[in-house]
Amino acid sequence: MKKLFLSFLALGMISLGTAQQSSQKKNNTVTQKKVAPASIHHFKIKALDGSVIDFSQFKGKKILIVNTASKCGYTPQYEQLEKLYQQYKNQLVIVGFPSDNFGGQELDTDKEIASFCKVNYGVTFPMATKVDVKGSQATPIFKFLTQKSLNRVKDTEIKWNFTKFLLDEKGKFMDSFPSKVEPLSQEIQKHLK
Repeated sequence: MKKLFLSFLALGMISLGTAQQSSQKKNNTVTQKKVAPASIHHFKIKALDGSVIDFSQFKGKKILIVNTASKCGYTPQYEQLEKLYQQYKNQLVIVGFPSDNFGGQELDTDKEIASFCKVNYGVTFPMATKVDVKGSQATPIFKFLTQKSLNRVKDTEIKWNFTKFLLDEKGKFMDSFPSKVEPLSQEIQKHLK
């Protein structure tokens, strides 16, 4: 009887150990973070006109992303952005992201923003819907652009409107440029030649 009891006890201990290991494996699987894609081609966002901007359609082209505003001292950069877009159209896509994060310098509606850009600067490059580009409410694309843990290159603090982010043909982060760096500057164009 004692041997039978010890056998059941040993069997129970083995079962318990196996169950704990299995539980630990499951917990490890559940708690492991999914590795974030290091390419912008995984993102989509609503455009000013209500359509969807799917970044996967830009594979094979460099992408310049700019947080924009209609009532900012840097707003005239729209003109240079459009010239840059026209000059490098076969190898570059520019996407503007209107934002009201800095001094409330953006118009209220997507329709107003679209009209302003077209009428005043002849903008033809894609423009996303108005978004937050910093803080806890930042759109996922800007979290990707500003956090090294996501883009795998560097952290970038957006200090004002017209901060620029350049991505390569595979959608991987290359560099960022502060507001004062103009779109037609050599600092940006050297990456496009």
